[in-house]
Amino acid sequence: MKSLENYKVILWDFDGVILDSMAIRDQGFVEVLKEYSEAQVNELLVYHRKNGGLSRYVKFRYFFEEIRGEEISNDSVNGLAEQFSNVMKSLLINPSLLISDSLNFIIENVQRYKMHIVSGSDGNELRYLCEQLDIDQYFLTIDGSPTPKKQLVKSVLSQFGYAQEDCVLIGDSINDFEAAESNSVDFMGFNNSNLMDMGTSYIKSFK
Repeated sequence: MKSLENYKVILWDFDGVILDSMAIRDQGFVEVLKEYSEAQVNELLVYHRKNGGLSRYVKFRYFFEEIRGEEISNDSVNGLAEQFSNVMKSLLINPSLLISDSLNFIIENVQRYKMHIVSGSDGNELRYLCEQLDIDQYFLTIDGSPTPKKQLVKSVLSQFGYAQEDCVLIGDSINDFEAAESNSVDFMGFNNSNLMDMGTSYIKSFK
């Protein structure tokens, strides 16, 4: 078991770790796909909740190709993702959704660690939300989809020349664990008890 004191760099997931947004993400899929079968949309929501770290681009494609058995073009996926982003921008700029436990740690330790956000959320939307919520100042970079999280982590390591042993990724999904593992970076689970046995250790609270 390693503690955060062993690291110099923290890579943060966003949804469910910094912002309590999962219920609103659910709402976004329901709104954008309201013309389709409720049962099929519910099936997508199950997939979405199990794969919090995957991008909406992957999830919309999964909905059509795997659940509905239809082909869908990249342009159509991008159009749905843009609609989804518009819904998110209107609903998620709510400071009450910020998770105080992790946010207070970030604010108190901004000088101690180099911190980055690597998220499955759309990158442009993510930067907009962080700016509106006035938390962008705490992170050296804020990046998201459509670039896969594994690649985002790899890019941060390469761009800043970080040693892998100095870095830890904090996330709440199996996809976060996989992104860390594929880059030989330690992982700590947070806000999802199913991750207690995965990674270096599990954070019950930052206090």
